[in-house]
Amino acid sequence: MSSLQTRPATAKDLPDVVAMAHALAAFHGDQATLTREAVARDALAAPPWITVLVAERNNDLLGYAALCPLVQVQYGLRGRDMHHLFVQPDERGTGVGRALIDASIQAAAAMGCHYLAVGTHPDNDPAQAFYEGAGFERTETGPRFRLRLGAAG
Repeated sequence: MSSLQTRPATAKDLPDVVAMAHALAAFHGDQATLTREAVARDALAAPPWITVLVAERNNDLLGYAALCPLVQVQYGLRGRDMHHLFVQPDERGTGVGRALIDASIQAAAAMGCHYLAVGTHPDNDPAQAFYEGAGFERTETGPRFRLRLGAAG
């Protein structure tokens, strides 16, 4: 069995990323309208608007994370919001989610970010416990979590 790897998404990954984004939206009762063209525009442009990371094993995509820019202008702090984290249902509990969080932390730190943030649905207790278990701290605003990446975060 090959080992799990994470990496930035490429053009060949986009159909799977779009399908997973649609599955995530459906899980939350939303109707996704994301297209391959839209994610290519946002993730593959120079410079990219978002960062999309994928997890794979044996050339099969198992999940993805999408990071969006955040800033706290008053403090001069950059951050990233892990806007999406999705793991294929049959891969949940196998370390894929944690690998994507670790890759997201590394990507945000490489971009000079001071923090990585994530939100959950108010009723998604398993996700909230997962993020807290990964070192995120609950914030005062809704089911939002934040992980400090540097001393100033």
